[in-house]
Amino acid sequence: MTEVDTLVTPEMEQQKGVWGVETVSFPISESDIRKWAIAVYWPETPPRLYWDPEYARTTRWGGIVAPEDFNPFAWPVPTGKFEPVGAVPGQQNQRGGNLLNGGQVDTFGLRMRPGDVIRSRTRLSHWEERHGRNGLTLFSYLETEWRNENDSLVKRRVATIIRY
Repeated sequence: MTEVDTLVTPEMEQQKGVWGVETVSFPISESDIRKWAIAVYWPETPPRLYWDPEYARTTRWGGIVAPEDFNPFAWPVPTGKFEPVGAVPGQQNQRGGNLLNGGQVDTFGLRMRPGDVIRSRTRLSHWEERHGRNGLTLFSYLETEWRNENDSLVKRRVATIIRY
């Protein structure tokens, strides 16, 4: 493809593979886990693993763990430092300005536990460009990693953004 025949910008080329600003969660509490589980399983009772310390000690985890979909960043404190990775300012209403959510794939590592502090970082992993029904279409893949205070992987998400 020629330079004219691409939606890939010089900014994307510069961002490819570069981790963005790291975000750090507050320490996870048993109360956070319990409230999350109640909300997710409502109106049913959540599994005891998420709210009953005595029961949780008898499981293979030896204590309360968070559901895999738990988000320790659900209660953020605004810092004014948000920098979206892979976003291209000024692209709306231009060629390539139509955006679609192409979905996401999560891979889970260690379970989150009370006391854990999670670090999150995101990068533009790679992209694919091809001609589709709506013309030139760009599939961008954003990779997000969550790691605990021991640097163990908690979750990896690859999200797809479709632009045409």
